Amino acid sequence: MAHPVPSGSRQSAIGEKARRQKLYKQFIDEASKLYADALVHDQAEVSALVSVYALISRMRVISSSPVIEKAETVVQLIFDTYSTPNKTFSELRDLMSSHAVNPLRAFSEECRAELRALNSR
Repeated sequence: MAHPVPSGSRQSAIGEKARRQKLYKQFIDEASKLYADALVHDQAEVSALVSVYALISRMRVISSSPVIEKAETVVQLIFDTYSTPNKTFSELRDLMSSHAVNPLRAFSEECRAELRALNSR
């Protein structure tokens, strides 16, 4: 059974939402890897940093200011983390167990709010 094809602006909104979801997923994936790396290393791989900055630049074209601000905050945290002492495996385990660290939570919540707003258009 074929699904009806959305028309006009509804189809456009669906496409826009899918595009943003993909972009936000890419940012979350890249930033998560960088943050994990920052916890155990002193220096970042420059290409990985360039990648997250490129994703933020893409967000500037289609995303709201609050989403961009939250993304920039995540990247700042990553930079700050590289300058802190490296964590041992035991410290990482304790950190994860305490749920004290979730650098992407505010970004994810802002993205969810923005995507919900797209649904209501």
